Amino acid sequence: GVEVCRRVRQVKQTPIIMITARDSVIDRVSGLDHGADDYIVKPFVIEELLARLRSLLRRVENAEQSAKQTTLQYRNLIVEKENRIVKRDEEIIDLTKREYELLLTLMENVNIVLTREVLLNKVWGYETEVETNVVDVYVRYLRNKIDHP
Repeated sequence: GVEVCRRVRQVKQTPIIMITARDSVIDRVSGLDHGADDYIVKPFVIEELLARLRSLLRRVENAEQSAKQTTLQYRNLIVEKENRIVKRDEEIIDLTKREYELLLTLMENVNIVLTREVLLNKVWGYETEVETNVVDVYVRYLRNKIDHP
């Protein structure tokens, strides 16, 4: 299950709920870390599954609405998509193309867990699993530029 989830996440953002008999904390963490949006252990009550599906669909719908917006805002950070301007407290923040694409991807997917593999695919265009810390490095670059000193 985890391997299938990881492979799906490399190419698609399809919502995934893992349903499994494996109930250890390690298994649950592994499933979520490999891209599952939720994890349910068997046996389960159908009402719980339906509630989790509704919750997941709300998160996906919110992400789709964010992607359609021309201006995104999170607290005091504003991204104007039409002219590629990023501001914090009305101060323009100068970002490289990759930094901007990473920030935009994260802000369009608020409340959705994006794995490193998904970010590598969306921002850098990597189609296969690559052992690299480029996502971590660029997240650090963003934090250095965006966080208050």
